[in-house]
Amino acid sequence: MASEQQASVWRQTRGDTVCAELAAAAQDWPDRPAYSSRAGHDAGWDTTTWAQIREQALVLAAGLVALGLRPGERVALMLPNRLEHVLADLAAVHAGGVPVTFYPTLTAEQIAYQAADCDARIAVLDGAAEVDRWEPVLAQLPGLEHVIVRDPAVCPAAGPFRTWTDFAALSASEWPAQSAEVEARVAAIGPADPVTMLYTSGTTGTPKGVVTTHASVVYELAAVRGVGNARPHTRWVSYLPLAHIAERMFTLYLAIDGGWHVHFCPDATIGLLPALAAVRPTAFFGVPRVWEKIQAGIGARLAAETDEQRQAAVAGAMDVGLRYVESTQYGQRTPPELATAFARAEERVLRPIRALLGLDQAEVVMSAAAPLPPEVGTFFAGLGLRIMDVYGMTETTGAFTANSDAEFRLGTVGRPLPGTELRIAADGEIVTRGPLNTPGYLNLPDRTAELLDPDGWLHTGDIGTVDEDGFLRVIDRKKELIITAGGENVPPAMVENLLVAHPLIGQALAYGDGRPYLVALLTLDPEMTAVWARGRGLPTGSQTELTLTELTEHPEVLSEVAAAVAAANQRLARVQQVKAWRLLPAEWTADSEELTPTLKLKRRIIHTKYADAIDSLYGG
Repeated sequence: MASEQQASVWRQTRGDTVCAELAAAAQDWPDRPAYSSRAGHDAGWDTTTWAQIREQALVLAAGLVALGLRPGERVALMLPNRLEHVLADLAAVHAGGVPVTFYPTLTAEQIAYQAADCDARIAVLDGAAEVDRWEPVLAQLPGLEHVIVRDPAVCPAAGPFRTWTDFAALSASEWPAQSAEVEARVAAIGPADPVTMLYTSGTTGTPKGVVTTHASVVYELAAVRGVGNARPHTRWVSYLPLAHIAERMFTLYLAIDGGWHVHFCPDATIGLLPALAAVRPTAFFGVPRVWEKIQAGIGARLAAETDEQRQAAVAGAMDVGLRYVESTQYGQRTPPELATAFARAEERVLRPIRALLGLDQAEVVMSAAAPLPPEVGTFFAGLGLRIMDVYGMTETTGAFTANSDAEFRLGTVGRPLPGTELRIAADGEIVTRGPLNTPGYLNLPDRTAELLDPDGWLHTGDIGTVDEDGFLRVIDRKKELIITAGGENVPPAMVENLLVAHPLIGQALAYGDGRPYLVALLTLDPEMTAVWARGRGLPTGSQTELTLTELTEHPEVLSEVAAAVAAANQRLARVQQVKAWRLLPAEWTADSEELTPTLKLKRRIIHTKYADAIDSLYGG
């Protein structure tokens, strides 16, 4: 069965390499917009077409050849989401090289490790922040021959550095002499060759270099397109790091496959919502933390609404929205009267609310990278959005299970993509086999053997269950299961999702490994807490606003959080309940090192950083 499905998917591919895919895009849609950038929120968009993208990628590939890049050698990329990042990536591929995008939050020490591990020969950096971290470790990277810097104002004059402008000029001058060599290298690239290599984000230790082939990417494109989650000429906002396999699939590969129009948002912390408002994307992807932040922002606006009639109208419309989305699940049918009520609620209330976020035209919205808290999926269902939760990892070329229009079930990550096998091992681990699996980790044969067993099954490290209709539920990371002193296994994500269901609680970490009971570290959601505080008149005297630290210590806030913990405990078995907790005075971020660049908890870092707080919860 799997082999028949694979054959069917392969017949739908547009080419056997990403180079062939880009050639097809340039031929089929030469004048369609491909990538757009702007200097600021109020600036106009500068757009490049698909024909121009391929032409520039080939010319820049000639520049890389002239700099001495040989087939199979790695090119390190450390830039935000912008045109130069895409062009450098595609140029490396067309020169026969392997682009390796580094997460922008890496320290100098981490950069040195990854650049040495992949033996990067050329690096392309963005600006001062990147140069400042790379320059001190160059002595540790004797194989790094050239460093190209996009921002000419911060490019060092000496050493291996050159500006992007100079590199582009070199490429143009070398193209006549090197074009035949570039064409020969492109022709020599086969489906089994690497198209990129990405390092894991390090939630479970030292990052590992994951090799991704042209074949696995091309198969993913056809499979995702086949289930309806990738539509032609999608309008997209690119904002997550391109070191993240999901954003890379969307911004680079799916965009090429479907002739998408991608709009860059280089700084998501300040620019995502303005970009969404300006672009009105027809599809959107967010990791769970992004959806949680969007929910908090909407929740803050709704909570600030003082018109009781308006509040009642929104509540009624969201009730209809939730019932409608629930009725569209696999095996169910939407009653005609509910469809009519939803159409009315959609026009009058729900679409205008989504327009505030720039998501009123989004036909497909997705989530991945960690389990989406059920309350988050339910909230957005109330707004008429079906979040297509999908599941995969860097090692599986992104998603290998997905919800879709035709096969959708809340609380699950969908069914396996066509031709992909899935089963649950005896210990509950999710394992998969198929064309999407990586051939292995760079320089780590032992870790590759742990990942891929002799029969080709890839061990995800996640615990899950499959229901009677084949929909997968991801419970937690296998290595992150809490084993209490009494020997009980507790998935921390299950506990944490119930805690963050309360609007005030922005983040939660459950702890209890080897301990007699569970405790939790919590942070407040700044936006929602500020609205909640103003609604209760907490700012007093000359103060116009209490600080987050003051709110963390305020008796009314502590009382509300205590009630939230108690409510979560009511939905948990006794051994899963949180017996003590601490409210911390700051959000966790990737910059403060509690989160990975993909916004997942770095449990080991948090355990170490807040060891005293955790010990105090056990009377230490």
